Amino acid sequence: MSFNALIVTKDDEGAVSAAIQQIDETRLPEGDVTVAVDYSTVNYKDGLCITGNGGLVRNYPHVPGIDFAGTVEASDDSRYKPGDKVVLTGWRVGEAHWGGYSQKARVKADWLVALPDGLTTRQAMAVGTAGFTSMLAVMALEDHGLEPSKGEVLVTGAAGGVGSVAVAILAARGYDVVGVTGRPETADYLKSIGCSRIVAREELNETTKRPLESETWAGCIDAVGGDMLARVLGQMKYGASVAAVGLAGGMKLPATVIPFLLRGVNLLGIDSVMQPHENRVRAWKRIVEDLPMDKLDAMVQPATLSDLTDLGPAILKGQVKGRVVVDVNG
Repeated sequence: MSFNALIVTKDDEGAVSAAIQQIDETRLPEGDVTVAVDYSTVNYKDGLCITGNGGLVRNYPHVPGIDFAGTVEASDDSRYKPGDKVVLTGWRVGEAHWGGYSQKARVKADWLVALPDGLTTRQAMAVGTAGFTSMLAVMALEDHGLEPSKGEVLVTGAAGGVGSVAVAILAARGYDVVGVTGRPETADYLKSIGCSRIVAREELNETTKRPLESETWAGCIDAVGGDMLARVLGQMKYGASVAAVGLAGGMKLPATVIPFLLRGVNLLGIDSVMQPHENRVRAWKRIVEDLPMDKLDAMVQPATLSDLTDLGPAILKGQVKGRVVVDVNG
């Protein structure tokens, strides 16, 4: 039986293109579990894979989609049986292994997590890697002592997928959240999901020769990196932490060690791709507990497989707000 998938191909001249094709189940890669996919989503990495940028995809033809949620159709692993609802994020699915932009997917059982009680497959993909990463960042900050009484928490790239979910989670937990954005038109949206105030990106992109500035932030979730992260490190309160989740502003960090030595600031790296299973379960449980579903729904932009050729380039240009949920059967 054939089904639809977004297939990315590369021609002899190296040009990459993506189109929906009907394929047979025999073309799916090896794996323990076959999943009838309900929904996927769009992350920055997906944009790279759809457009052929970044060198993430090495073998063509390829099916992108680093996240998906759906129903187990067949399983060779005792942990999952037909009818089980599952979610997948990370493990280089959608990059090195065919992913979720397809009505069916086949993966290793170790990569799956049972869909948590209280979440639908659509909500799970409204969360996706972006929201999962946000929750990991919040958990890391709190594991290092962050609590609402300590002051304002900064979220850079606040209107993006990671930033939006981070804002909503932090606000729901009682934090005073300040969002950084370069898109003034998103201010009302950011306040609606939990920001108490907005800082223009230009204010933090201004370079400073001072390694330390006034102690301002009790914590930070940074999706930008580069000059902005370097600036923010010098503004952290004593003993505060920054959770680094992205590099939208560049991979270099033109900083000094002074904030670490004189203020005991912590820079916490957040990786969502290779997280151990037990921490994945912990994070998804916290998402159900701490992420207001009405705020999540307000972030969602619905899409279908046919929209992905436009959404891939758009997310690379910073033109996607909130979370895209892709109905692969729509």
